[in-house]
Amino acid sequence: MAFVLQIGDLHSIPSLMPASDTRHTHIQLALTEEKLVPPLPLPPESFVGVFAERPSLANADRDWGKLNQDFVQVVLTVIEKLRQRGYPMALLEGYRSPERQDALYENGGVTKAKGGHSQHQFGLAVDLAPVRDGKVVISERDTWAMEAYRALGEEAEALGLTWGGRWSFRDYGHIERTGRTRSFPDRN
Repeated sequence: MAFVLQIGDLHSIPSLMPASDTRHTHIQLALTEEKLVPPLPLPPESFVGVFAERPSLANADRDWGKLNQDFVQVVLTVIEKLRQRGYPMALLEGYRSPERQDALYENGGVTKAKGGHSQHQFGLAVDLAPVRDGKVVISERDTWAMEAYRALGEEAEALGLTWGGRWSFRDYGHIERTGRTRSFPDRN
């Protein structure tokens, strides 16, 4: 049996692929499926006031390339669903080194997980915030922002992610892949 893979609109010879063999069609669709592309980084003026309210975010890593790329596709799907609902979202933080995680843990109020015990270290967690009029809004006291965070929870959970808004230590902008992480070996 012969078949030709089609990549984008490049060469294909449909007559070589049996119409009754749906396995090949499925493979072809999987290989040509479009990937969502992360948005461009927001300009610094979008974060006016954010760093004053949460100084730890000034050094946060917003590089989509450091995250698990399958997870990124799910997050981008969530972000698109939120945009359609009127809540554009921005990435506040993605990957965290174990050292940064430990520092945030020791400073208190930001995380309850030590380094090696957070999905951030595995590129499987992100912190998002809504954007209104070009500005990031992180205040849970803002009614519109809280509506956006609740919508984030709904959309993330619908796609099988864990939402930090359900934890006893509420982290409304946090979503992560569900499941346990492995711990890093002891570090000196």
